Amino acid sequence: MAEENKRKIGLSTQIFIALIGGAVLGVLIHYFMPEGYLRDTVIINGILYVIGQGFIRLMQMLVVPLVFCSLVCGSMAIGDTKTLGKVGIKTVIFYIFTTAVAVCVALMVASVIDPGVGVNLANVETGNVSAGEATSLVDTLLNIIPKNPIGAMADGDMLPIIVFALFVGIMLAKLGSRASNVANFFSQFNDIMMEMTMSVMKAAPIGVFCLISKTFAGIGFDAFLPMLKYMGSVTLALFIQCFIVYQILLFVITRLNPMNFLKKFFPVMTFAFTTATSNSTIPLSIDTLDKKMGVSRKISSFTIPLGATVNMDGTSIMQGVAVIFIAQVYGIDLSFGNLVTVVVTATLASIGTAGVPSVGLVTLAMVLSSVGLPTEGIALIMGIDRILDMMRTAVNITGDAVCTTIVSHREKALDRAVFNKE
Repeated sequence: MAEENKRKIGLSTQIFIALIGGAVLGVLIHYFMPEGYLRDTVIINGILYVIGQGFIRLMQMLVVPLVFCSLVCGSMAIGDTKTLGKVGIKTVIFYIFTTAVAVCVALMVASVIDPGVGVNLANVETGNVSAGEATSLVDTLLNIIPKNPIGAMADGDMLPIIVFALFVGIMLAKLGSRASNVANFFSQFNDIMMEMTMSVMKAAPIGVFCLISKTFAGIGFDAFLPMLKYMGSVTLALFIQCFIVYQILLFVITRLNPMNFLKKFFPVMTFAFTTATSNSTIPLSIDTLDKKMGVSRKISSFTIPLGATVNMDGTSIMQGVAVIFIAQVYGIDLSFGNLVTVVVTATLASIGTAGVPSVGLVTLAMVLSSVGLPTEGIALIMGIDRILDMMRTAVNITGDAVCTTIVSHREKALDRAVFNKE
């Protein structure tokens, strides 16, 4: 066991070193390597892009079968539909509550810092806005029920996959020994997917190095300067949500040591930061919560995939700050009623949002429209959104893990000895 822990710590350290090394290389490429075919085509959009995206695709390859099997096994293990319902209700209430708190934190921070005051639009790098149409609440609710479960799996549409997997797990639990062969198949296939995940994770340092290198090689620090107040506002709000709000909730409800939680979960946060996709961190989150924190897999295999789909606190923070920023840039005053509308809209917009990079920009259009702000303002923040997207993804998955730990504690499915073990 000691050797296994040593190997795990070694991988986490490698990922962190790759993160720092990749950032340094990216900055060096951006500022000291002349533009041209070698830098732009061969290195940035060739080697770094292919290896980085190749690693992301390996993780994405595992997500759907792993989530499906984990949820089937989790709901099958919980067995009792009444207990499953209790877990589900507690999880959803927690997710909605923390998302609403996140938006409030963002609005308060942005109102104090005033990120849009004094911004010269001529200095801001802009992008092309292609926000797409927002999905209504009615359609979001109906889309939860899959018309074609296989089609949902092929499209990676997580909410319908979650619903279908829960149905399958509940039916397997109800049938008992009559469906033992099918139940064993899912349990064994789930073990295979977990083992595949751990194998793919061995390549994580290389993938992380290339992803971060490409990001910094492309943007350097030039795009940041006019947007420092906006970036500072988002970063501060994310910090408050991640290291204060979540940790207070964890301590008050479970009496667990927040520092212990952060230390053990930090490698997952680092991985989420580099990949900027909640879905890709699902396997690592479940494994870390199980082995390092004593959280029952039957709980985490339900709450973590659900959180990657409906719990986007980091994204909601970006949207809250962006609303204040864009309103100030365009000289539009927002009333208290407008701010309440932002809280409600941003909370609802996070439900059903895909756990993929920069999806928050798509739902931001819906939030801006709700208070009459120009959606063209999205173009102002697109230039530096990649870095902020990485930070908010780390916050998103931390919220999922805190919720999972709390629900596991409430359901008496948390091994405190494992959590407290150094």
